[in-house]
Amino acid sequence: MAKDITAPGPPPEASLKPNAIGFLDALVIGLNATSPAYSVAAVIGPIVALVGIYAPGVMLASFVPMLLIASAFYYLNKVDQDCGTTFSWVTRAMGPWAGWLGGWAIAMTGVLVVGSLADVAVTFFLLAVGLDGWADNDAVRQVLTVLLILVMTAVCVIGTEISAKVQNVLILAQVACLLAFAVVALYRVYADTGTLDAIDPEFGWLDPFGAGGASLTASLLLGVFIYWGWESAVNLTEEVENSATAPGKAAVWSTVLLLVTYLAVAFAVVAYAGTDYLAENAAEEEFIFALLAEETMGGWDWVVLLAVSTSALASTQTTIIPASRTGLSMARRHALPANLGRIHPRFRTPDVSTWWVAGIAIAWYLVLYHLSENALFDSLTALSLLIAFYYALTGLACAVYYRRQLTRSARNFFLIGLGPLIGAGLLAWLLVESVADMSDPENSYSGVSWFGLGPPLVIGIGIVVTGVVLMIVWRLLAPAFWSEHPSVVDPDLVDGKES
Repeated sequence: MAKDITAPGPPPEASLKPNAIGFLDALVIGLNATSPAYSVAAVIGPIVALVGIYAPGVMLASFVPMLLIASAFYYLNKVDQDCGTTFSWVTRAMGPWAGWLGGWAIAMTGVLVVGSLADVAVTFFLLAVGLDGWADNDAVRQVLTVLLILVMTAVCVIGTEISAKVQNVLILAQVACLLAFAVVALYRVYADTGTLDAIDPEFGWLDPFGAGGASLTASLLLGVFIYWGWESAVNLTEEVENSATAPGKAAVWSTVLLLVTYLAVAFAVVAYAGTDYLAENAAEEEFIFALLAEETMGGWDWVVLLAVSTSALASTQTTIIPASRTGLSMARRHALPANLGRIHPRFRTPDVSTWWVAGIAIAWYLVLYHLSENALFDSLTALSLLIAFYYALTGLACAVYYRRQLTRSARNFFLIGLGPLIGAGLLAWLLVESVADMSDPENSYSGVSWFGLGPPLVIGIGIVVTGVVLMIVWRLLAPAFWSEHPSVVDPDLVDGKES
C-alpha cells in the first residue's frame, strides 16, 4: 500500500483470513459473479431484436471496455491489496469524496440485484423439477427467495473456503449445461432437424458495426453489463494466495472466458432460433432460455433451466462479496460506522457487513416486488448507471494514481494509462447514453412516468442523492476519513512488485 496515507493495519485476529483460496477459486468466483447463463439469457433476445444476426459482434465489442477496466483492476491491486477495491484506490488517487461515492455505488449494486438473482434461481429450479405451479405462485416464490438469500449469506459468513467450494460445483454445473445446449442446438442446425427457422452460422456475425445506427448504441448498453461482476475476485484479494497478482489475473481471465462463453451461446441461439423468433420473444427477457430449451432439447429442457438456475444461484452468493467487503473496507477507514468492520472471530469473514447487505437486499426485493414486479425489473435497469460509474471511476483512478510512472515504459503507457482511460471514456459515454435512454418512460418495464422520467432513472438518481446525503452526514459526524489526501503510487513499491 502507498505509505503516505495508509493507516495502521488491524491486528491479526481482526483481519480477513489470508491465503484462504487460490487463483482458480478466485477465477471461478469472478466467473460466477457475472451469472453467465442468466446474463446471456436476459440480453440475447433484446439484442437480437436490435441488431439481428450481429448479436455475437455486439458481445465482442462490449468486451473491449471490460478488458481495459480489468487491466486497471490488475495494476491497482498490485500496489494496494485492499478488499474495498474501487473505494480504496479512488480514495488514494482522487481523494475521499470520490472514493466514498465509488464505494457506495458498489455496495448498492449488490443491494439492487441480489433479490432478483435469488428469485430467478428459485423460479428456474422450480421449472426444472416440474413444479410450475409453485413457480407461478408469488407468495411461495418470495418465501423461497428470502430463504435462499439467507442460506447464501450464511455460506459467505461461514467462510471463504466453503464459498469457493460451492462456487466450483455451481460453475461446473452451469458450464456443462450451457455447453450441452450449445452443442445440441448447433448439431440440429447442421442436421436440419430444428423446429424453428435456423440459420447457418457465419463469421460475419462478429462484425459489431453490421447493424449500425442507434440500434448499435442501445445493444452495446445491454452487452457491456452482461460482463459485470468479474471483479468479485479482486474483492477477495486479502484472502487469496499471491494477493498482489493472483486476484488481478483472475479478473482479467474472467473477462476473457466470459467472452468465449457468450460468443458460443450467442452463435448457438441465433443459429437455431433465427432472428424473427428471438425478436418476437425479446420481451420475455431471461425466460427466452426456457422457451428455447423446450424447442431445442425436448424432454431434456431441464438441463438449460438448471443452467440458468445455478447461474443465478452462484451469482446470488458472489454478488454479496463485493458489497460486504467494500463495507468492511470503508468501516476500517472510518468512512462508515465501525461495527461494519467487525470480523467474525472464528470464520474470519466480515459477518456484520455481510448480514447488513443481505438484510437491505431482502427489504428492497420485497418492497419493490409488492409495489410491482416491473418496478423490480426497473431497479435492475438502474444498475447500469452505478456499474458504469464505478468502473469508469476505477479506470480514471488507475491513470491518475500511476501518472508519474506512465512514461517509464510502453507497457505502462498503454496498459496502465491509455487503456484504462479509453475504457473509462467508453463507459462514460455509455453512462450518458443510459441516462438519455432511461429518461423516456416508454423505455422502462413499467412504461409509466415517475416525476416525468422513466422509473430506472428516478431510482438511479435516488440512490445517488441518498449516497451524497449520507456521505455529508457522516462527514459531519466522523470527519477522520476526510483528512486523507490524494497521492501517487509509491515507485519503490511498484518496482518491487514488478521485479
